Amino acid sequence: MTDFSLPFEDNDAFASAGLRLTVDLGALVENWRDMARRSGKARTGAAVKADAYGLGIEDVGEALYLAGARDFFVATAEEGVTLRLYAPEARIFVLCGIWPGTERLFFENDLVPVIASEEQLTFWMSVLADYGDYPCALQVDTGFNRLGLTVEDAVALANDVSRPASFAPVLVMSHLACGDDPAHAMNKQQLEAFRTVSAAFEGIEASLANSAGIFLGSDYHFDLTRPGIALYGGQAVNGAANPMRPVATAEARIIQTRSVRAGETVSYGRALELTRDSRLAIVSAGYADGYMRSLSSGGVPLRQTGLPGGQGFIAGHKVPVAGRITMDLTIFDVTDVPEKLVRASDYIELFGKNILIDDAARVAGTIGYEMLTGLGLRHERRYVWEEADE
Repeated sequence: MTDFSLPFEDNDAFASAGLRLTVDLGALVENWRDMARRSGKARTGAAVKADAYGLGIEDVGEALYLAGARDFFVATAEEGVTLRLYAPEARIFVLCGIWPGTERLFFENDLVPVIASEEQLTFWMSVLADYGDYPCALQVDTGFNRLGLTVEDAVALANDVSRPASFAPVLVMSHLACGDDPAHAMNKQQLEAFRTVSAAFEGIEASLANSAGIFLGSDYHFDLTRPGIALYGGQAVNGAANPMRPVATAEARIIQTRSVRAGETVSYGRALELTRDSRLAIVSAGYADGYMRSLSSGGVPLRQTGLPGGQGFIAGHKVPVAGRITMDLTIFDVTDVPEKLVRASDYIELFGKNILIDDAARVAGTIGYEMLTGLGLRHERRYVWEEADE
């Protein structure tokens, strides 16, 4: 029987974790400053919804706040409550708006609801009648067909002399549908529609540009930009070089290495038959950890397209996924890495500085946003501050 009265050594949890995630707050802040420079005269906020794109709203929010960000965008009031602890003087906009029963969260935590529908507008007017003046933002749909009042309804609201004086938006905003494609005609269509709205709400700040919109140029910047994916190192514009610094590095521990002969098969469904004697490394990450099954090297629908599977990185080498990715485990072929450089307990990078998040996402048939926000709960996190190279 184990004697639990014996003292245990206080090991570093990060050093011993099966899965670990390093978040470079220095790179995050530099990316925000880069977006601020590109935003020109516009003030630059930050989208930190979905737990700061999976990287931790507490540490990310505080780092951006200390760097100078004063406008934040979250999805829910609960996210806003958490962020308020780390951004005490910021304006925090809640994109999903306000609903009956959530008023207390908004008022006690100084959160700004984004009114995005006629139903929310009706409710908000009743709230103002009971509670008095309180700031809000107004979301307008300029062609996305997601959230927002129509352009016509928004302009009518702006011109409605009977609207209560207590209804005084501090921001009018919209969202680009095709900002990641600079040549798309939809961008200019939405820009013209939003100009109509912002002119109707003269004197009220306007915001249209997300990360991709910032790269479209000054016409899209208005008063406030709200970068998201670019802050976290993701690619905002399709087909263009990504100037952002990588922020997140995910690694998985090698649990076992094994030698396998040519002709043997690997993982579920015998999806991979080895054509040479090989060495395999089995790591403690799978689709339960956000390492998507579609990164498998074969035996899944997306891999029937002929695209290669995912890759990891170890000891200066990129190594391919071997066979299907499973719930908790992934197999990598490390045959081409010198044997002495790959041992059980070593770590393979899943994405980071050597396997860029967007490259991994493309192989998986998705986008960097989904890979970041899909990170599971088993990653031990470490926050560092690495200075940019001069």
